[in-house]
Amino acid sequence: MSTLPLIFIDGDQGTTGLQIHERLRARQDLRVLTLPAAERKDAQRRAEAINSADIALLCLPDAAAREAVAMISNPRVRVIDASSAHRTSPDWVYGFPEMAAGQAEAIATALRVSNPGCYPTGAIALLRPLVQAGLVPADYPLNIHAVSGYSGGGRAQVEQYEGAEAAHAAPFVTYGLGLQHKHPPEMQLHAGLSQRPLFVPSYGAFRQGIVLTIALQSRLLPAQASLERLRATLQAHYDGAHYVTVLDAAQSESTTQLDPTRHNHSNQMSLGVFGHAGHGHILLCAVFDNLGKGASGAAVQNLDLMLTR
Repeated sequence: MSTLPLIFIDGDQGTTGLQIHERLRARQDLRVLTLPAAERKDAQRRAEAINSADIALLCLPDAAAREAVAMISNPRVRVIDASSAHRTSPDWVYGFPEMAAGQAEAIATALRVSNPGCYPTGAIALLRPLVQAGLVPADYPLNIHAVSGYSGGGRAQVEQYEGAEAAHAAPFVTYGLGLQHKHPPEMQLHAGLSQRPLFVPSYGAFRQGIVLTIALQSRLLPAQASLERLRATLQAHYDGAHYVTVLDAAQSESTTQLDPTRHNHSNQMSLGVFGHAGHGHILLCAVFDNLGKGASGAAVQNLDLMLTR
């Protein structure tokens, strides 16, 4: 009998599940279990599979993820949930290793890990260190804007842009106009905000990648919150991080545009602080792959941490 850890991917045919499966397919240090099409909706077979696993990766809609967790009777089964079902639950460890000191260790030893949302990954990466340092007030009236590739909408949106009707797909779409998107509570909690941020998401006619921006007014910030201080605080927080880098002053000065596809097919994320002192304007920016650091890459990063325990 193999002693290699068994990883069950529940929902391996979705966008995130397919990417995770692809990243794990050639690994020699673990075994991957998926269910054939005829068994994917068989509750008994799913329960057997999830309870046989060392770690279960849930790539499911929220309701189905909760259902899958309820199926677990084996106390040794550990879970990484890629849905948004448990991202604000106090009983789950938030799966953003670089978020805070000790977070990677908490993930490594956890039974239940909730993978971050794609947009919250960028927003929290930028805001949490600055809020904790007292440079951005917790009640700052934040407006967060983000543009993602169409794969962020899942299989249906991928088919819309890559299928027979692709010629009729919109080149750019802003959505969530009712301001009830599911991500702001996650952003608020894990960034340490006291108020819900206003979030405006969009997607364009490119497959994957994200540019997320947060505009700040210097007059609404503490006196010590200069552009240089904000950048230095982020650089100190992510110093030594393997997957997160912060543009230095020279890099920022030479950067005139941000390409959302820059980190596609990787788990890398770049953070930048731009601004104009005369206008009192500061722009925080994050660039990463919504299918990488924003989804499957983050899940595999968390999986690798959990496999160390």
